Formats: sequence, structure tokens, C-alpha cells
Amino acid sequence: MPQDREILKDFTLLGGPLHRLGCRLGLVDSENTVKLGLVLGLLAWTILLVLSLIEGVSGQVLSFSVIGGHIRLLLVIPLFFICESLVDPRMTVFIQTIVRSRVVPHNALPALDYEIARISRWKDAWLPELIFILAAVLLTLMAPQMQLPGTSSSQDVGVTMTSLWYWIFCLALFRFLILRWLWSLGLWYFLLWRISRQDLHLVPTHPDGVGGLGYLAVVQAHFTPFVLAISLLTAAMFAEEFSAGLTSFESIYPMLTLVLVLDSVIFIGPLFIFSSKLWACRVKGLSDYMELAADYVNDFDKKWLRKDNPVQESLLGTADLQSLADLNNSINVVRDMSWVPLTMRLLVDIAIAALIPMLPLLLLKYPVSELTKKLFTSLVGL
Repeated sequence: MPQDREILKDFTLLGGPLHRLGCRLGLVDSENTVKLGLVLGLLAWTILLVLSLIEGVSGQVLSFSVIGGHIRLLLVIPLFFICESLVDPRMTVFIQTIVRSRVVPHNALPALDYEIARISRWKDAWLPELIFILAAVLLTLMAPQMQLPGTSSSQDVGVTMTSLWYWIFCLALFRFLILRWLWSLGLWYFLLWRISRQDLHLVPTHPDGVGGLGYLAVVQAHFTPFVLAISLLTAAMFAEEFSAGLTSFESIYPMLTLVLVLDSVIFIGPLFIFSSKLWACRVKGLSDYMELAADYVNDFDKKWLRKDNPVQESLLGTADLQSLADLNNSINVVRDMSWVPLTMRLLVDIAIAALIPMLPLLLLKYPVSELTKKLFTSLVGL
């Protein structure tokens, strides 16, 4: 249908002034914005390094106390754009899936079209990104002193061009991109909430176990680069504080727990938007299939087991037994239906992405030689 094709074609969360600028500069290729992220991060980092060489503070810039700045510019910012390049096509496929499979019935398509058009206007608007820029600059101006991290109060270094570039541009850019990403996440979850408010046609016996919404877990799994970025930033912050003697290694455990909880709230929590619909679908499905099963087994009992109604055909090879088994399998599918479109694979992917950046922190407490010795000892049982 024309309306179906329009909805399937138009939906994307890529947009906004920065995205349009990247298109004009040739840094955005169709749905791929990775080059834009690499250029932003590398350009800011290169200028920071050049300024430090000119002013003779390269040793301080390249010290361990500024590792958070390097992680932000060289890894976290590119990961933001890698994530949006991976997840946006999957969002489009999710909308295509629920339209083509009639999870969103035909009479609800105008409402879905309206929501997508509204979100398209919001994500292309210049005002949100202008507000994010102003907020990022305001946070920078609120800084008590614009010195590079690791500079103690006893060092009369003063404000340099390097520190000004780091605070005014690098950190402001990073904060702007964080706010921009939170805006995109808000738009995505708002769309999911609006979809959940519609009269969805969920099928309790759908093989994905969530009535036809199974692809949503695939979408959320592609947020793992963003999870990795958050964890990298947290690990870098901890490494800076640990090297400066401001925290103990044992504080990594509550911090790690906090990161896992935060990731769960941001990337798993919104999946519960559909819980009420899925629960109602499961309850109704059990009722309908139990009623169907009762009718079938009563007819089966009359046909094959009652002495007063002998059957002339042979029981061997009859399709009635297979139909009975199929009906039992269908009821089991409905009974096992989940009330949240969540998979174990999604949980594992998010956990791995959150934990991997934390592993190098072990080297801050245990040298490589000591870790190797411990591993060898455990393997040989000494």
C-alpha cells in the first residue's frame, strides 16, 4: 500500500544540523556517520597535541593524568557515531517489520505515520542542538579553573592555549555530543511508547516468544558501542583518580555495579514499555488456546476412546495424533511467552561491553608479571 511504503521509506533518526553539515562536507555517506566522528575526535585531539608542543607542555598532556581526555576524543566520540551508524538501520527494519507483519494493524497506520512525521521534525530541528551547544558552553564557563587535569594547585602553570582548547572546545564538544545522543535516545523511546499505546495485533504463538516484537531486542543489542563508550569513560575517570591517589582500587566494585545498573536502565528498561500489552496477549492467548484445546480433546476422546462410537479407520498413522501434539506445542509456546522483548543474548552483549574496559584496570593494582604468575598457579594447581 502507498501509505505502508511511505512509512517504511521515511523513518530514520539520523538528522539535525551536525548531520547536515557532515553531509555537505562529504563526511556522511548514506547511513554511515563514522567518518564524521573520527574527524571530530582526531581534529580536536591533534590541535590539542600541537598546541601542547608549541607551549612546551606536551609531557603534561601525554601524562596518565589526562588519559580521560584522550579516551574521550580518540575512542568515545568515534564510538558515538559508530553506534548511530549501526543502530539507525535496525530501527528502520523494526518499523518495517511491525508494519509488514501487521503488528501495527492497517487502521493504526495513520497514527504511526503521524508519530514518525512528528519525530522527523524534532530530530531535524536546529533548536535542540543549539540548546545543547549553549548548555555545553555554560558548563565550561562554570569550571572553577581552566587548567589541564593533573595540574596541582601548587603548580603556577596558569591558563594556557592548550588548557583553553581542552576546556572550551574539546570538553564542550564532548558534552554537546552526549546531549545530542540523549536527545536521540529520548526520541526513540518516545516512539516506542507511542507505538505501545496503539491497538497492536500481537500473536501469542509467534515463534519469537514476544508476539512479533522480537526484533526490538536486536535493535537494542546494537547500542553496545554506546555502552562501551560509557564504560571506557568511567574506566578512564577511575584510572585518573587511582593514579592521583584520590581513590582506592576497591571502589571499582561499587562503580562497576553502578555502570551495569545505569546501562540496564538506559538500554533494557525501556523494553518494559510493552510489558502490559505482552502480558495481556499472553493471558488472552492462554484462554483462547485452552478453550480450543478443550474442544479438540473432547472431539478426539469421542472419536477414538468411546466404545459406543467405534472408528473404522486405523489409529496408526492418523493425523489426529499429530494435531494433538501440535496443539500441545502451541499451548507451551503461549505459556512460555515473555512479557518483555528481552533476550539472554542482549543481556550478555551489554554486560560484555560494560565489563571489557574495566579489565585493564587490574593492571593498576596487579603488574602483568604477577597476573601471569597467578594465572599459571591456578592452571597447574600449585
